Amino acid sequence: MAGISTRYWKWIVFLAALLLLLVVSVAISLSSGEIDITLSRLPQILSQPDSMEFTILTKIRIPRLILAIAVGGALSLSGAILQGIYRNPLVEPYTLGISGGAALGIAIAIVFGLNSLSFLTLPVFGFLGAIITLFLVYFLSIKRAGLSINSMLLIGVMVSFISSSAMMFLMSISTTDNLQSIVFWVMGSLDESNSMLIRIALYSSLAGLIITYFFAQPLNALRLGNAKAKHLGINTDVTVRLLFFVASLLTGIAVSVAGVIGFVGLVIPHLVRLVIGNDYRVLLAGSFLGGAIFLVLSDTIARTIIAPNELPIGVITGFAGGLVFIIVLSRSRSHVKLN
Repeated sequence: MAGISTRYWKWIVFLAALLLLLVVSVAISLSSGEIDITLSRLPQILSQPDSMEFTILTKIRIPRLILAIAVGGALSLSGAILQGIYRNPLVEPYTLGISGGAALGIAIAIVFGLNSLSFLTLPVFGFLGAIITLFLVYFLSIKRAGLSINSMLLIGVMVSFISSSAMMFLMSISTTDNLQSIVFWVMGSLDESNSMLIRIALYSSLAGLIITYFFAQPLNALRLGNAKAKHLGINTDVTVRLLFFVASLLTGIAVSVAGVIGFVGLVIPHLVRLVIGNDYRVLLAGSFLGGAIFLVLSDTIARTIIAPNELPIGVITGFAGGLVFIIVLSRSRSHVKLN
């Protein structure tokens, strides 16, 4: 009992530390920029709606901050779920071709000039591309014996390559302006001012976190393998299907709103595992908070490092995530395991 109590206290301390880091990251994000805003002045600024600082906070920094938390949490949570389903540490939300399908949908909308119809056109086409890819991978993976995890992974990789090839074809025949729009979107950006899209991303990510907690114990059982999980009374087919759809929907929404932002779903779950272990009762929340922290800080760097210009956030997550991942794994005494 003492060991169990100690473990729970470690989890509480770990999650509390992540919450504190998230608060610090939020403070840094709100105060950093071309125009510095000290935290002590926030109440005064928020009480002056006619001031320039109020406009900067409410129209630029706070929307970006909320979107960073939502997208970072959703991508990292999806990565933790998919790595648990496939028992493969190299699986991430983009491995299964979901991001490739979303990118292809965006490219089609831009090349055919549909993005001028409405501000919802690009997100809708991106989400449709992700959903079509999701169902394509799912139905192609179904065999007579049921859903094949290995087939799903391989088919997802192949669909990702096909989507990338199709997108490159569209880029090669598009105009210079369209090509620039596609490339900038593919590199990722949190520069989304529409409050409805931001709310959809936030509510979806929080709903995904709540839903996946109902499957924390089945995910722990899946670490032992499908056969042993079935002996423990887990309906593995239903669990894998539901979690696959939840992770895919979270990724599709995140990609359709913010573009392709890599490494979040791969790096953050690994780092959380190294610190606190593989138990999904703490790994899910830890991955969500860790992804939110990582993307908030990455966005802050992206919009300040070469101010007044802005780097695509995918550049920052690629450099930072890759370097941190290599350093942590090279200094770790043991390999990251999922069981």
